Amino acid sequence: MAAPPLVRLAAGVVVTGLESTLTDLRDALTRVRLPLETPEAARHRAARDEVVGQLDDYVLPRLRQIDAPLLAVVGGSTGAGKSTMVNSLVGRRVSEPGVLRPTTRAPVLVCHPDDVAWFDDDRVLPDLARSHGPSQDPGAVQVVTADTVPRGLAVMDAPDIDSVEVRNRALASQLLAAADLWLFVTSAARYADQVPWDFLRAAAERSAAVAIVLDRTPPAAVDEVGAHLREMMDARDLAASPLFTVAEVGLDGEGLLPAQQTAPIAGWLHDLAADSDARASVVRQTLEGAVESVVRRARGIAEAHGDQRAAVQQLHQDVARSYDRARREVGEASADGSLLRGELLARWQEFVGAGDLMRSVESKVGWLRDRVTGFFRGQPAQVDRVTSAVETGLEALLVEHAEAAAERARDAWDGSTTGRQVLSEPGARDLGRASREFRGAAERVVRDWQRAVVELVREEGQSRRTTARFLAFGVNGLAVALMIVVFVSTAGMTGAEVGIAGGSAVLGQKLLEAVFGDQAVRRLTELSRRDLEERVAAAYDGERARWDEVLAALGVRTEDGERLDAAVGAVERSRVAEPEARA
Repeated sequence: MAAPPLVRLAAGVVVTGLESTLTDLRDALTRVRLPLETPEAARHRAARDEVVGQLDDYVLPRLRQIDAPLLAVVGGSTGAGKSTMVNSLVGRRVSEPGVLRPTTRAPVLVCHPDDVAWFDDDRVLPDLARSHGPSQDPGAVQVVTADTVPRGLAVMDAPDIDSVEVRNRALASQLLAAADLWLFVTSAARYADQVPWDFLRAAAERSAAVAIVLDRTPPAAVDEVGAHLREMMDARDLAASPLFTVAEVGLDGEGLLPAQQTAPIAGWLHDLAADSDARASVVRQTLEGAVESVVRRARGIAEAHGDQRAAVQQLHQDVARSYDRARREVGEASADGSLLRGELLARWQEFVGAGDLMRSVESKVGWLRDRVTGFFRGQPAQVDRVTSAVETGLEALLVEHAEAAAERARDAWDGSTTGRQVLSEPGARDLGRASREFRGAAERVVRDWQRAVVELVREEGQSRRTTARFLAFGVNGLAVALMIVVFVSTAGMTGAEVGIAGGSAVLGQKLLEAVFGDQAVRRLTELSRRDLEERVAAAYDGERARWDEVLAALGVRTEDGERLDAAVGAVERSRVAEPEARA
């Protein structure tokens, strides 16, 4: 017998390409994380899990074995008579009806003995184990064979879709998503309930093949209730779905419905199984609808991931702004004269001898140069005290602004839902303060900068015709003077306009100019100031990294979103290619 059109299509390039792109989409979905409580995030997290499950349980297995038997899942509400319906269609008791609710047991799959190989492995529902006897394990499928089930068709009894047991409801949803055909059983008393229609609406949205059984209907109400149910189906895009009505009658000694009550349903299933074109049509309808649903929902998940990335980016920016401000304010405070006060000013004035040397600033440069060597060489203790005061003052400035930056960033995060959520994470509890390691980092920054300034002065001295003796005794003092000049480099101070602090700084500049010249002093000051700014920026980058690490731990990665976008696009292109290949 020639293979039906859908099978021929499945064996060709188009379905092979679609399977590959859907596999990539499945992998991309598993990488996507949606940890932040952005709008609709919970819904999209559930959708991601459902889409991955549908790809694993139905879409990919069906594409790989397009000619496998149809799987008809019998689902419905509590007490609708699903198990009794399955038993009656098979002609013997294969599924135990639940007398007590909720019933926890393995779902039962019934197929012809010749088809058992299709369902004995993990081709479909790969995460459910297989059992060949009664089981109370909802994580397994009980596979039963029966000659009364036609070849090419399997029937599965699913748990109640409205069970009070969460795992039963989840399993019912999983099984229905894995079905080629839904045989949806409801009753005259429950056919208008919301939960069944939520499932049926989902089936309509993804164009799944559905047949509805109105069970346990009082004979006098069959026509009236059946007509009303048909109106509801027509209004909800289920006009093409068959509707079967089963009257409420007594069961036989085996607990089965009279054969005449189930004959229309059994006949329809047998005809479907016997007609390869009809089976192919059902598979095509459900498969195409499932793929369309997967693409649509994956697109929504990709958009949700974009929202997550935007939220993370905003949190990054909050932190960046705070630490950029800290870096900027330290740069200003370390160059506008603010540091030259208190202990540092006292040690500097002590070092330069504010009295005599201040009065000689305006004297001849040559006279000043003559005194520089003896001036610095005679005061190593004062040099050390100024160096220590620089270290203390600059370190305190760095720590103060690190604390302020952490507090600002925390307050910014605390102003948003996503920020508060991240702050509640265990790794974020200490973010509102500078790290315990920062004081040590600040000490290293200052000491390394001081050493760099000394080395800069040494190199500058070596490039000039300066005596070795002067360099040996004067380099540290000149370096201290350069640090002081850096601290007032943007203050715009001139001799007549300043008080004691400014005058002291001007003295340091005059001393440096006496040795190196004014152009060299400007260059040395700029190099030292820029070096300090870079070291401060690196230290604050280390503090900022704590926040970045917390955000990185969320797993919201740009590359994952880009990969998902690309995978969705590839599936869409594969679907567009199918009609062209068929033509």
